[in-house]
Amino acid sequence: MTGVVDSTSAAAPAGPPPGSPARWGAGARWPGRAELRADLRGSLVLVGVLLLAGVAAGLLWWALAPRATFEVTADGLVPVGHPSAELPFADDGVLTLVLAGIGLVAGLVAWRLRRRRGVATVLALAVGTVLASLAAWQLGELLGAGPSPAELAAVGTRVITPLRLGSPAALAVAPFLAVLGYVVSTLLTASEDLDRPDPVPVAPNAGHPLPEATAAEDVLRS
Repeated sequence: MTGVVDSTSAAAPAGPPPGSPARWGAGARWPGRAELRADLRGSLVLVGVLLLAGVAAGLLWWALAPRATFEVTADGLVPVGHPSAELPFADDGVLTLVLAGIGLVAGLVAWRLRRRRGVATVLALAVGTVLASLAAWQLGELLGAGPSPAELAAVGTRVITPLRLGSPAALAVAPFLAVLGYVVSTLLTASEDLDRPDPVPVAPNAGHPLPEATAAEDVLRS
């Protein structure tokens, strides 16, 4: 005796029901966490290199910034020559140009590091250029501290005006240009992964059993 098989009575396939993909707020890990962890060491190196560049920028500011010379007399300080009244603004301008150069170079060089392109490099650029600006500012003013009270009291002594930063806004030039250059390079890249190369696969350790898929392929090939 034959009958009609009801298709609705067929057994459902075994296995868990399909679920919706996990979201970040539902306890799933942020997919960029592994990238940040892999780039941590390189980011710290980048911050250290930028800090050293800030030391060099401070030396350059101290060497290039124009300053006036005065002679101590019984009646007070007498300028030697004809110093310009715009010397304080020139000091700020020299430091601004030096920090701008560091920011542009840092942004372009960091973009050339294809293996380290990502969020960690941007953060390292921002932090590193801020530290570089602060280091250049403090070192320049330390080296160009100006005359001491004893020198100002010695008649006949020639003293040089101190090196001072009049506009603290100059310290924001390097971080702004570094991040701007990196972001512009990112926007001009057509690839979603920023042309970052894939990580090198880790070779399996000796003595460990092969995965089932690999063992099955070896059986089929034999």
